[in-house]
Amino acid sequence: MVELHEATGIKNIGMLGIGAYRPERVVTNDEICENIDSSDEWIYTRTGIKTRRFARHDETVVEMGVNAGRTAIANALLSGTDIDAVILATNTHLLQTPAGAVKIATELGANGVPAFDVTVGCAGFGYAMSLAGDMVRGGSATNVLVIGAEQLSVTLDMTDRGNCFIFGDGAGAVVIGPTEKQGLGPVVWGSDGTQFDAIRQDIDWLSYIDSDDHSKRPYIRLQGTAVFRWAAFEMGKAAQRALDVAKVDASDIDVFVPHQANTRINDLLAKSLKFPETTAVANDIETTGNTSAASIPLAMETMLSTGAAKPGDTALLLGYGAGLSYAAQVVTMPPIPFE
Repeated sequence: MVELHEATGIKNIGMLGIGAYRPERVVTNDEICENIDSSDEWIYTRTGIKTRRFARHDETVVEMGVNAGRTAIANALLSGTDIDAVILATNTHLLQTPAGAVKIATELGANGVPAFDVTVGCAGFGYAMSLAGDMVRGGSATNVLVIGAEQLSVTLDMTDRGNCFIFGDGAGAVVIGPTEKQGLGPVVWGSDGTQFDAIRQDIDWLSYIDSDDHSKRPYIRLQGTAVFRWAAFEMGKAAQRALDVAKVDASDIDVFVPHQANTRINDLLAKSLKFPETTAVANDIETTGNTSAASIPLAMETMLSTGAAKPGDTALLLGYGAGLSYAAQVVTMPPIPFE
């Protein structure tokens, strides 16, 4: 028997660069309320959202992912040929085959590398980060581009008062690679299939095709109360486990970046975790809305570009959503050689 040898991995890894892309079109609460019986005040009070971005009709998850990925690679002081793998976290790439990551890799000059999509709802970016970290640690890659990109506007029933005001479009990306000090803690992740229907597409595509009524396409539906309760009471436990496995305390966290789903949920989580007053809490939802798998990298980029967070800060990331799925991880915020 021939002895097989394992690939040699890298022990210390972290985020080398970050990028973001936000569509130009800004959609206000007043515009949303043209189709539903609601108001700007009602939406903001219950969600913390003032505006969100919607992509152009000719804009795609792939195009947005390319823009965010290109910036992340440049900010990592790398080129496309330095990227060994691309992972795209998305729920709204409109082709089931092939994966959007494959085209993104080619557009960025990384043609030929392994590239694949991860579909895990709003926790997708955390799942993709964990996979990328394992790839670098295991020796199958040195630099991995992780992208969260969503075009949720095409999945919305704009007459559904239960969720049409929540979601937006955009893309965020990071490059995972070798660092001098450890920059990615262990991931804490999981799912609760007993609440599979809490966030869902309301009809599968085959049933839609077979239906005589094509006036309404498959839309995303949300059981708001069930999701709120689960996130507010269960995600604090997941976040605490992430702190425990990383061997840090709440007092060590400079930045808290929860999924941008609802300001009230995130306020409850921050309170339950007993962060010090100096801990900065992401609030990108106010102007970006809930961008699902893109929300955490977009929120990180906003905090870094505005000075709310600094490169090298210790951050707790917490993604949660459809599945119901979640992923929490302590990380070091990446450098930002922005011009």
